[in-house]
Amino acid sequence: MIWLVGAGPGDSGLLTLRGYEVLKRADVVIFDRLVGDGVLAFMPETAEKIDAGKISGSHKITQAEIESLIISRAKSGKNVVRLKGGDPFVFGRGGEEAEAIIRAGLDFEIVPGVTSALSVPAYAGIPVTHRDYCSGVNIYTAHDRDNMIPDFADTTSVFLMGVANSSELQSKLLLTMSPDTPCAVIENGTTSSQRVIRSTLEHLHDSIVNNNVNPPAVIVIGKTSALNLNHCANLPLVNKKIIITRPEGRSEKLSMMLRDLGAEVILLPTIKTSTLHDALDGMKLSGYERIGFTSVTGVNALFEILAEKGRDIREIGNAEIAAIGSATKEALNNHGLKVDYVPEIFDGHHLAEGLAKLGGKILMLRAENGTPEIELVFRNYGINYTNVCIYRIDYVKLFCVPKFADIIIFTSSSTVRGLAENTSSLREALAVCIGKQTADEAVKAGFTRIKIAERADVESIVRACS
Repeated sequence: MIWLVGAGPGDSGLLTLRGYEVLKRADVVIFDRLVGDGVLAFMPETAEKIDAGKISGSHKITQAEIESLIISRAKSGKNVVRLKGGDPFVFGRGGEEAEAIIRAGLDFEIVPGVTSALSVPAYAGIPVTHRDYCSGVNIYTAHDRDNMIPDFADTTSVFLMGVANSSELQSKLLLTMSPDTPCAVIENGTTSSQRVIRSTLEHLHDSIVNNNVNPPAVIVIGKTSALNLNHCANLPLVNKKIIITRPEGRSEKLSMMLRDLGAEVILLPTIKTSTLHDALDGMKLSGYERIGFTSVTGVNALFEILAEKGRDIREIGNAEIAAIGSATKEALNNHGLKVDYVPEIFDGHHLAEGLAKLGGKILMLRAENGTPEIELVFRNYGINYTNVCIYRIDYVKLFCVPKFADIIIFTSSSTVRGLAENTSSLREALAVCIGKQTADEAVKAGFTRIKIAERADVESIVRACS
């Protein structure tokens, strides 16, 4: 199957649900230069990734070669996603690619994207239509074969890819439009590095040169360009690029809250977990006075193992349940288990210390390669405990690591190590960490700006970022 997918203007939150759904199913992703970092981070780890980005005057792969790649990979039985900035049918050459696919007799689907022609002005507070000012919008490319500019002086005109040709564009528009027509140039629209430069038509080119505007940028010309209805200008995290390193599927609530505060969020899982399905073979869960859980993953792994082995949680008998923090407690509650103990500080050291003071025969269900802190505390207290590893943590090989971030969120020591396995950059970012152990790992990795969330919950992480 082939999908021609519009990736939107840059912010990964503007990728459509259908676009995300099919991207996660891809065996092959052929992507363009203007696809945002956050969208690229959604590409499956196992997918073949082909950079087909084009810069004016320099094409890594010709259009004919791109079409050939799409068709050949699909004919070999692969799910192919052609990932294009904005919308595939708005100056994205999606029409040409669809025609080639049809000629090849292959099935395909168009997944429309949020076009930068409309969304980038909207993010800058510029409505491209407004009944008090104009009744239409023109969308052009300043990069086409003939560069023909129609005369529609009373409507909003949006020009994509016009920075390099801004002098010629300005000259042609001045033939039919007033020099004092409002203009706006929006650079890196919808991302944390968005800039809006406003001027009039007679100063358009100078404003681009004097402000060192670089592509991607959208030029908007017309009366509405003077308006500023920006919904996110006063949000506390506007212009902040935040990377979340939690495992896949664990960041939805955190991402939503950060986006609500204006941040550009990049989901970049640096670790993945896998259940150790034979971990409890031949072992009874009965006979323990307390059972400790160090993560939500551990809770889910236990119930996964019990279900597939035909076993029952009633094996634990009257054992008291301990959770490392509020999220783990909630996961246990969702499985019908009452939690008897949660430490005031949500980390392994304080969980182990609290259990040690309570005493009794203790079972810890945790990660195979988790922090050694728990064992050290139990040994210091001389506690009789059983440590059973029911899942393991592996580092993810990252295909695309952003060159810059304002904040990186680390929820465990392993997420720090996972990032360090992939890159030595990004150390100028503020590292927001859950717990002292994670912060200590961030120091080892070379981060100098570190902030520890008050508690190991989403709300505290968001406060630490703000």
